[in-house]
Amino acid sequence: MDIASLIGLVLGAAMIVLGIFWGDGIAAFPQFIDVSSVIITLGGSLSGVIGSNTMEDFVNGLKGFTLILKLETSSATDTINNIINLSNVARKEGLLALEEAANGIEDQFLKKGIMLVVDGTDPELVRGILETDLVCIETRHKQVVSVWEKWGELGPAWGMIGTLIGLVKMLGSLEDVSTVGPSMAVALLTTFYGSFIANYICNPVAAKLKVKNSIEITNKEVTVEGLLSIQAGENPRVIEEKLKSFLSPKARGAMGSDDEGGGE
Repeated sequence: MDIASLIGLVLGAAMIVLGIFWGDGIAAFPQFIDVSSVIITLGGSLSGVIGSNTMEDFVNGLKGFTLILKLETSSATDTINNIINLSNVARKEGLLALEEAANGIEDQFLKKGIMLVVDGTDPELVRGILETDLVCIETRHKQVVSVWEKWGELGPAWGMIGTLIGLVKMLGSLEDVSTVGPSMAVALLTTFYGSFIANYICNPVAAKLKVKNSIEITNKEVTVEGLLSIQAGENPRVIEEKLKSFLSPKARGAMGSDDEGGGE
């Protein structure tokens, strides 16, 4: 599980609960519950998101929430190590030996690239096919992110709509001054709910999905460059140095240390 996402969700909820209960204790909790405000804010914002997408895209977008809790199983460093291992196989046994090596690979993108190389596909065509695949993957990811971004955009807007509805109802019954305070509190709750939806749920989810998209796309770009280098018959050491360009200086240093340790 992605511990950063979990900490963010738990810590955010804890801060909200602490802010509500501080001073007045649990007795303050009922003041922040209003069914009509929830219906207006949650229902209204979701209706806007549905109306902005196809139903399939909307459902896929909501499913994207589970992705923020999943820990990345591979990194650019792991991808580079896999490519180096494949390059060593190709250098010793030839490109055709990669077909057997591909049988144990779960990454379908890498497996597809290996089979294109083994089949003797022109390098430019290999690049074109894999980069087209990359564009399609990123497009699907952006569609999922856009659902959360749209919800984060509409949440506060519908909160304001709910507040305006509450104010209209309050102004319509000003003859009873005792109802002004409670009515104003209920009206402001919709703004609270809208801000909660946007800043506790939607914006963090969209941001995390963008991070995960960036990591996956980088790993696949490493794969493309690595496979083309293998196809060109480059030395494994040269391939390694080329692919390390995708890493941060810290990650390059750590990878270098691992290589030294493995050589001993």
